[in-house]
Parts: sequence; C-alpha cells; structure tokens
Amino acid sequence: MTQATSTQAQRGIQLTESALKHVIMLRDQQGKDLYLRVGVRQGGCSGMSYMMDFDDPNNIGEHDEVFDYNGFNIICDRKSLLYLYGLVLDYSNAMIGGGFQFTNPNAAQTCGCGKSFGV
Repeated sequence: MTQATSTQAQRGIQLTESALKHVIMLRDQQGKDLYLRVGVRQGGCSGMSYMMDFDDPNNIGEHDEVFDYNGFNIICDRKSLLYLYGLVLDYSNAMIGGGFQFTNPNAAQTCGCGKSFGV
C-alpha cells in the first residue's frame, strides 16, 4: 500500500497518491465536475459493504462531510463516516488482487474480497 501524506492524515477519509490519480482519471472520463461519494450500506459477506460512486456537487446534503484533495472532493454522509473515519483508500493495478483497496481501522473483521467488513 502506498503511504498517505501527512496532510491527508488530518482528513476523515484518506487517499493514497495512486488512488487519487485513478479516481481523477475516472472522473475525467465522465466529462463532468463530479465528487466521489464514499459510504457504507448493510450487506456483504461481513455485514457491511463499502460503496463508492461519483455524485453531482448539487447533491451534497446537510448531513454530508466534504474532504478536499487539492480540488478533488470526497463526500461522505456522517452516519457512514462513523464506520469509515480513518479509512485509507488505495489503488493497485496488479493483475491479481488489483483495484481499489480499503484499509479501515474500524473494521473488526474483513471478508476475503476486501469489499465488506464487520464492526
């Protein structure tokens, strides 16, 4: 995993350089100025699963937190942030096991696929 920078450690959700580059590339393919929404929902093999998608800035609600990464923004609702505070989002382009990887200090257990967790 790539190390998050010290300024990122002050944010509730941290991105490695690799993850930031990849989500910016994906956002640019959308052709719009979108924010990355990160959250959790019930389900998955460990009880809760991560969710991640692009969202229009106009959809930011009063219960959302916004984290700015030099012009790239992440949105997380406060309820999800209770489970995700301190999360490090990384990206690997490895042929096996590649893709986005979540390192969540709040997870008591994580499934083998790494996309769901239990607290």
